[in-house]
Amino acid sequence: MMEKNNLSPESTARRNFLKTTTGLAAAGITASLIPSQVMASSRGYSHHSSDKKLWKNVQKEFVLDKKTTYMNIGTTGSMPKSVLETYQANNLSVAQNPWDMQGKFGSWPYVSEMTNSIAAGFGAEPHEIILSRNTTDGMCSILNGLHFEEGDVILTTHHEHVAAHSPLYVVTERYGVEVIYLEIPVDTGDNSITEQQFVDLFAQAVEEYSGRVRLITFSHITYKTGTKLPAKRICQEVAIPNQIPTLIDGAHSIGMLNLDFHDIGCDFYAGAGHKWQCGPGATGILFVLDSANRLDQYWADRVNPLWFINSSLGHASYLGTQLQLQYIGNDNYPAKQALTDSCNMWDEIGRDVIETRVLSLSKRCKQKLKAAFPDAHLFSPDIDELASAITSFNPFSDINDAATLTEFRDRLREETGYIIRTTDFKIQKDDSQDAHALRISTHLFHDEKDVDGLVESMLDIFNSMA
Repeated sequence: MMEKNNLSPESTARRNFLKTTTGLAAAGITASLIPSQVMASSRGYSHHSSDKKLWKNVQKEFVLDKKTTYMNIGTTGSMPKSVLETYQANNLSVAQNPWDMQGKFGSWPYVSEMTNSIAAGFGAEPHEIILSRNTTDGMCSILNGLHFEEGDVILTTHHEHVAAHSPLYVVTERYGVEVIYLEIPVDTGDNSITEQQFVDLFAQAVEEYSGRVRLITFSHITYKTGTKLPAKRICQEVAIPNQIPTLIDGAHSIGMLNLDFHDIGCDFYAGAGHKWQCGPGATGILFVLDSANRLDQYWADRVNPLWFINSSLGHASYLGTQLQLQYIGNDNYPAKQALTDSCNMWDEIGRDVIETRVLSLSKRCKQKLKAAFPDAHLFSPDIDELASAITSFNPFSDINDAATLTEFRDRLREETGYIIRTTDFKIQKDDSQDAHALRISTHLFHDEKDVDGLVESMLDIFNSMA
């Protein structure tokens, strides 16, 4: 039976408030640090994903170079103008008054009010949110902090980022852990893969390594193909019934999707602040369910199942899990506040509204590409259950030819101003060569003209290279 840590009535009410109202005034945050209610109302956030006025107002919040069309949010986003201005002002305050920082960030440890204001927007309690440095920081903190032993098994996939690969290698070498890289299905343009395939893959592996699986970790959205894994089903149908903790790499989901960590049922969720959430660099969000207390149940045979390796207060258990994980000594408080401000803006617009918008633009992109390039390789699913705002495709017949694709990417930028990136991956785990693809990110500051213009420009470049 699923174990669920429900939000308090107060947090539930706040989450609903954030999803359905405008004029957000973040609780506990100094008024000078966030847009005022008057400013919020003037933006015209109307909470309808098809409202052109809403998205025009949103676009005005970004200072992106108008000579280019930036569609590489999967690498890094862009801070909204109001967030950027406050970030700069806060940096000046810290430089002028480094001791007390003019009280800009509240009392020690200076981030409590920040987590109070954003937690409900992610379906979490404030004590479950840690403002980290990025996804890698969160992944390393948890993987290197868990008390593994020789013979333990960790299940993951063959499409993970180095943020997972690196700490997984460390625990393999340090403890003798066996990491199993499951071969996940890759869409080949026919939308033949299903949610059930992913659930069955993890379920079968848990059965095969019965009693040895101590952790399941995977990307909610793979950075290689943009496939959205059924995180909730993997947690609730596979991990929880078998009392296996879960760590999710959410680098590409925070700021893109309307997330509810409690509803997903994961134990840990590590994400980026600088990508789809459009915060500054070196910021991230780490969710730790209920102070990691479920580890004591799942790993009852071991003492201290979670060590606070990234903390200045790891020895001070009386301070609680959130504070121990959060406090790393002197921090970049203006950056953490800027991430918070960006999260507040997303809550104000409505994370459900943003998700609908960016996924609809991504669907338009996929459909347009299929029509313009009928023989292309589309690696991103175009079905709602598995689709994200990332589109990964290759218009050329030879998917192993990296040089031609790189030339295409560079010409696209130089000749048309569209900025995307290339990526590479193995379709099957034992492939001798990598497949290469172009990766497109559609976000809330884009519109239909951006998508249509991109496809038209791609077709022009492709024809010129044929």
